[in-house]
Amino acid sequence: MPRSPTAHPARAKRHAAPTQAAPASSVALFQQVKDHISRKIQDGSLRAGDRLPSEHELVAQFGMSRMTVNRALRELVEQGRIVRVAGVGSFVAEQKPQSTLLQIANLASEIRARGHDYRCEMLVVERVAATLDVATALDVRTGESVFHSVCVHMEDDLPIQLEDRYVNPRVAPDYLQQDFKQQQPSEYLVRNVPFDEIEHVVDAVLPTAEQAARLHMEAAQPCLLLTRRTWTRGVPVTLVRCLHPATRYQLGSRYKSDGNPVST
Repeated sequence: MPRSPTAHPARAKRHAAPTQAAPASSVALFQQVKDHISRKIQDGSLRAGDRLPSEHELVAQFGMSRMTVNRALRELVEQGRIVRVAGVGSFVAEQKPQSTLLQIANLASEIRARGHDYRCEMLVVERVAATLDVATALDVRTGESVFHSVCVHMEDDLPIQLEDRYVNPRVAPDYLQQDFKQQQPSEYLVRNVPFDEIEHVVDAVLPTAEQAARLHMEAAQPCLLLTRRTWTRGVPVTLVRCLHPATRYQLGSRYKSDGNPVST
C-alpha cells in the first residue's frame, strides 16, 4: 500500500521551513542592491564620478519597491560610497584619502603623490601662556610661555585638515622664526627635533562654528579629531590637534603581526 504523505511529519516540517524564513530574507532585500553597486565600484565597473542608474531603473532591474531601493542608496551615502545630488542623480563618490596612524604623515607629499595641488594657509603663529591642559601635555608650568600655531591644509584648494599646534620652546626654540610657506610645521619639527615616542588618539567630534567655517563645511557634519603628542628623550615636543572633515578624509594603518608597518 502506498505510504500516506502525512506519514513523515519531520519531512513535512523541513519542506515548510523556507516559508517561515521568507520574511527575514525580504527584510534584507535592500542589501542586494547595496552589494550589487558596491561590487561594481570595487571591481572598477563603476568609477568615481560615474552616474548610477536612477531609483526608477533600479526598481525595474531588481523588482523591488522604491522604498527598498531608496534605503539601499541612503546607506551607501552614509558609508561614503556614493553621493546624491537633488534633482540630478546618484554618483560614485571620490575615494577619501587615508593617512597613516603609525607615523607622522607628510600631508604635502601625500597630496602631491596623488597628483593634486597642496597648499598650507597659516592662520596663527604666536607665543601664548600655557593653559592647564597644554601645560600638562608639554610638562611645563601653567602660564609658562609656549609656541602656538594654527593652519589649514588644502588639497586642490579644499580644506582637509585644520591643525592646532602647541610646541615646547625648550626643544624647538626657533619655531616662531620659521617660514612655514616653505615647509609645514610638522615637517620642520620632524627634521629638526628627532622624536623617539609618539601618541595618537582619534575621536569623532562635531566642529565648532569657527572650525566648520575654516574647513568649509556645515557644523552639523562630523569630523575626525587626531590628537598627537611626541617626545624626544622623554621630553614632550608638541601637542597637536588635527581636525578632518569625515566626508573627505580617513585615518588608518596597515601593519604586520610584528608591529611593523606594511610598505606600499
